[in-house]
Amino acid sequence: MKRLLITGICGFVGSVLAKEVQRRFQPIEVVGIDYFSRSGSEGNLPGLREAGIDARLGDIRRAADLEQFGGVDWVIDAAANPSVLAGIDGRTSSSELIDQNLFGTVPILEYCRRYQATFTLLSTSRVYSIEAMRAIPLKVNDRAYHYAGLEPLPHVSEEGITEAFPTTPPVSLYGVSKLCSEKLALEYGSLFGFPVWINRCGVMAGAGQFGQPEQGIFSFWLRAWAAGKTLRYLGFGGSGYQVRDCLNPKDLVSLLWSQFSCPLRTTQPRIVNVSGGAESAISLAQLSDFCREHIGPCQPVADGSERPFDIPWLVLDSSLARRTWGWRPQYSLMDTLHEIKDAIQP
Repeated sequence: MKRLLITGICGFVGSVLAKEVQRRFQPIEVVGIDYFSRSGSEGNLPGLREAGIDARLGDIRRAADLEQFGGVDWVIDAAANPSVLAGIDGRTSSSELIDQNLFGTVPILEYCRRYQATFTLLSTSRVYSIEAMRAIPLKVNDRAYHYAGLEPLPHVSEEGITEAFPTTPPVSLYGVSKLCSEKLALEYGSLFGFPVWINRCGVMAGAGQFGQPEQGIFSFWLRAWAAGKTLRYLGFGGSGYQVRDCLNPKDLVSLLWSQFSCPLRTTQPRIVNVSGGAESAISLAQLSDFCREHIGPCQPVADGSERPFDIPWLVLDSSLARRTWGWRPQYSLMDTLHEIKDAIQP
């Protein structure tokens, strides 16, 4: 029987992927490891075990904790501190962030080298250069920023930014930790002869998130709205026009399975953007409209305060994944927003 190891299995993304793979691709044994560094993640453990998934407490930075599973065929690395403000927010030190997100990758890669297991890194759109993104010409339409170039610029269009968009710092400590992990993984795979795939994901969203800001704006905004908390349009004149795209992690599973099934020597791209793209992009002001219609009245506060690493428009162009893997997201933006809303107000 083929075996899959998921690191960070009790996090939102890890737990969703584990259950979806277990449900859709039998027979396969799914195992996983989690350090429970995120408050609330331990609550996903009973559900995973009820689904027949062998999820265990452990630290990816310790080789012995990985070795407790023996050999596996595939590894999905979903273990990371996901906050773009990590290292400067007073909650996590810069050294802790790098230790978790970068140095924690090394034992996993060594594990894959020993067992010749396929390694898949769930990376992020935040590896792209902040200064280059801020230089993208934008216009306002329907209370949202949109690409305003008369002609496509190199590596950017109305569809979003491509994998060739600059990754020159600054990208945030979080972003650079993921970017360095990408390069390290590709080097390991090339040197030691095991497959490596890098999926740069848009904002992950769906039911099961805890509504913490570092998990992405969508779940946070809906949960805070439903709880009657004060919400603020930060930066950009307090307009709420800033735009992000959305990805339901359930949509990752078909792509992951295609990558797992691909031979070592292939011309398929090792790095792809994975997101709902322009069709899933929405501004905070538009997200507030959804909340008013489906949750209730509220009025966010216009607050022009600037924060490090905030950007007005970040949409991933996933056309490379579509052309080379035949991948398309099945969950629309509205599907995902209603999934979150229904989890809040069943």
